[in-house]
Amino acid sequence: MTIIAIDGPAGAGKSTVARALASELGFGYLNSGAMYRAVALAAMRRGVEPAAIASSLRMEVGERVRINGEDVTDEIRTPEVSEAASRAAADPSVRQAMVAQQRTALAQGDWVAEGRDVGTVVAPDADVKVFLTADSAERARRRADELGTDAATVLAEQTIRDERDRGREHSPLAPAPDAVVLDTTGLAVPEAVRKIVALLPARGG
Repeated sequence: MTIIAIDGPAGAGKSTVARALASELGFGYLNSGAMYRAVALAAMRRGVEPAAIASSLRMEVGERVRINGEDVTDEIRTPEVSEAASRAAADPSVRQAMVAQQRTALAQGDWVAEGRDVGTVVAPDADVKVFLTADSAERARRRADELGTDAATVLAEQTIRDERDRGREHSPLAPAPDAVVLDTTGLAVPEAVRKIVALLPARGG
């Protein structure tokens, strides 16, 4: 069993790089951030707090994201859900429920898992830990292109989320002490994948 943990802030390229890496290696892919987005979306729909449903929500999180069988992959990427997910992730009870589900998923097989606390909390014994980062303007531009919106607006919202993620009491956004920090500014996805593959003990060099 091999686990590669990829953490970092929004727009650093975690999802794109992690999916490409999982495909390259034939590993499973776990997007932990999508789980918080799914909880936030479900809570918004029901008019309840995320903590009220976090432990009971049935989610499938891989290439596509499903809540109780419904594909919500596109809906969870909206700015409204992104903001709600950041707030939900600051709730200790929500994090506890999500971490438990993530650890269950990672208990068997080979995985590339990405998020904001995979290497520090979810899988602290991961075989490889990478913290992706990128210039804040570059991160905002990537997310704006993805959403089809204004980069300046995304940058303002991104700054608020970054501060909340770094400053939260439980599982703050930070590289694990033994993580390799990889700046993806101007870095092509295949090159980022190559650099991470080289970190695997059995394949490195």
